[in-house]
Amino acid sequence: MKYSFKLLWLLLPFLFACSATKYVGENEYLLDKVIVETDNKDVKANELKAYVRQEPNHKAFGLVRFPLHLYGLSGRDSTKWYNRWLRKAGNPPVIYSESMTERSRREIQKALSNKGYMGASVSVDTITKKKKIIVKYTAVTGEPYHIDGISYNIPNDTIRRIVLQDTAALLLKNGALFDRNVLENERQRISTLLRNRGYYAFNKEYITYTADTTRSHKVNLELNLMPIPVETGGQLVYEKHKTYRINQVYFITNYDPMSTESDKRFEVRDTVDYKGYKILYGDNRFIKKSTLVNNCYIESGQLFSNRMVDNTYSAFSRLRILKYVNIRFAPVNVEGEEMLNCYILLTEGKPQTISVDLEGTNSAGDFGFAVGLTHQHRNIFKGSETWSTKFRMAYESLSGNFGGIINDNYTELSAETGVTYPQFLFPFLHSSVKKRLRATTEFSINANLQRRPEYTRVIAGAGWRYKWNTRRSRYRHTLDLVDVSYVYLPKTIDGFIESIDPDNPLLRYSYENHFIMRSTYAFYRTNLNSSAKNIYNVYTLRAVGEIAGNLLYGLSKLTGQKRGADMDYSFLGIRYAQYAKADMDYSYTFRFTEKNSLALHVGAGVAVPYGNSEILPFEKRYFSGGANSVRGWSVRTLGPGTYRGENALTDFMNQCGDIRFDLNAEYRSKIIWKLELAAFIDAGNIWTIRSYPQQPGGVFKLKSFYKELAMAYGLGARLDFNYFILRFDLGIKAYDPSLFGSKRWVIANQNLRQDATLHFAVGYPF
Repeated sequence: MKYSFKLLWLLLPFLFACSATKYVGENEYLLDKVIVETDNKDVKANELKAYVRQEPNHKAFGLVRFPLHLYGLSGRDSTKWYNRWLRKAGNPPVIYSESMTERSRREIQKALSNKGYMGASVSVDTITKKKKIIVKYTAVTGEPYHIDGISYNIPNDTIRRIVLQDTAALLLKNGALFDRNVLENERQRISTLLRNRGYYAFNKEYITYTADTTRSHKVNLELNLMPIPVETGGQLVYEKHKTYRINQVYFITNYDPMSTESDKRFEVRDTVDYKGYKILYGDNRFIKKSTLVNNCYIESGQLFSNRMVDNTYSAFSRLRILKYVNIRFAPVNVEGEEMLNCYILLTEGKPQTISVDLEGTNSAGDFGFAVGLTHQHRNIFKGSETWSTKFRMAYESLSGNFGGIINDNYTELSAETGVTYPQFLFPFLHSSVKKRLRATTEFSINANLQRRPEYTRVIAGAGWRYKWNTRRSRYRHTLDLVDVSYVYLPKTIDGFIESIDPDNPLLRYSYENHFIMRSTYAFYRTNLNSSAKNIYNVYTLRAVGEIAGNLLYGLSKLTGQKRGADMDYSFLGIRYAQYAKADMDYSYTFRFTEKNSLALHVGAGVAVPYGNSEILPFEKRYFSGGANSVRGWSVRTLGPGTYRGENALTDFMNQCGDIRFDLNAEYRSKIIWKLELAAFIDAGNIWTIRSYPQQPGGVFKLKSFYKELAMAYGLGARLDFNYFILRFDLGIKAYDPSLFGSKRWVIANQNLRQDATLHFAVGYPF
């Protein structure tokens, strides 16, 4: 058997080589490689490669054309199911096309000309070897053309003033390359500018250019604003561009976009006049008139503006009761003035949904399950308020001896309910401020009951949260104005608390009653936008700041409250936590091709207890290891620092910290169907701010922390189902800071049985 495997490894390259050209016919060539070169350092070859119209078969990890080889392994008998499956799963060979190559050459030359290199030339060379071919495009750009003078032929003085009033915004600059892409962007910018100033009928086609290129590589450029051509009495006349104001805004609440007859797409049962708006209801008045008006940024008497239309679309998209929203305009003549009627067409969605979740667990051989039920009402008060209710029940069998109770179990019951309002709710806040903020407000309460052989614990909480987006949803903000949680142990076995070492504050604090009142602000930023296309490099930034206990501490001081036995203050007889916490995560993804990318991530966090707390609540401390951290370790088994936990069941309480730091790199490559493979390297750890006897080696030291960064590597498989991703990662330890000397480099003497960890998760790790 051992020799059979060796023979297989020797035969694999030969099999792959044969399968790659198996379906390449006589006098045909497999397109093996495409090379683009340029003689100009200012013109990047990668940018020109985007104009190549025939690319080779995709290489997984940039090394192996796995889909092509899979296709090549199929037999020619298409009646056999496995041959059909191999062909469907794989990709057929890309056969070299001379016409496509010539088209690519012309496209590259055209792109160079558009960038200002109008004398550019592109040549093509081919290199053949057996049944494969390499195509090489060589671009010689020549001397570029530059803009040497700009004039504006805009007869309409009002429009001329609008276009030229902000000279810093003008994209056309003297001395710049004569780049047609910039010219097109300037047309679009001016069109958007004018449509936001009332010019409803304007579009970029009314803007043209006249270019004088008679001088050597110098261009005199003129921007022209064309009038509106109108045919009257068989003759073509030209009219000036004019502004439009909004006459009347109509809401049509029962619009049916699927109806084949336009006159039956809605029926009016009732018409309501409200604050200058007309609301046309059908049989079901499912949404309040105030909700419609408060989310509309189009007002009667206003100049037309694309911006107000976009704002209205954005506001109505937050109303979850709506399935379909469309805004249309119709010109009308009102007392000799051309105006616009606005029609906002709305379709009701499903008001209620119910979902069920099932989970299976296996913790150290103890099996369990969980069942969750979620109900949502998306229009509970007829203002598109979403009322959510969640119930969850979990059970897990427990083996072992728990203070004389043998083979008992763990059960958990939890419930959460809350209402989300599609507006910024705050006492005495003016409606115009609420409209400008475009935030959602969430109120929630939750309760969790946990029963183990040793104790029964109750965790209850409530929250008041705001969420809002800016810059076309690329900036996201979350503000937890107040979030309270209370941990209470109503029942423990005799001597349970007393059995915990009094010198182990980490463990004792986790099983003592405590109260947390916190406020949190989270900021998220990305350059990925649903309206943006061809974004190759994507970044995300997440920053979170959290404070707790300050208000209660101030009240304790002001009221002269006496400290307890442990020299701490309490609220309603319960000790409360006081701390500050900050987190930051940044990731950047280089997308080399549509199917190959490199994702990098750095994350850091620090939490400091002070005032009424000497130690952080356990649930607020950091842990390391797991599917989204250093994947060579299981969750909560790494750190802090050089601390080594010997027993995962008893030491996990000590494997937490006040500081975290993570570095990750992951190369992702799509293979076939929904399958994506990844290779990754992780580094990171956690540390404590103060020295605790139960966590030797856990304190953060600036001079030596880098020596305590654990490292792991591994491979992963992902199934991308568009709406969610199932992820399987096998992480292997490379450097273990809890060991001593050269033993830390476990990669030198790898034992996969003890050094490898398999993770299953939903979504990417970062």
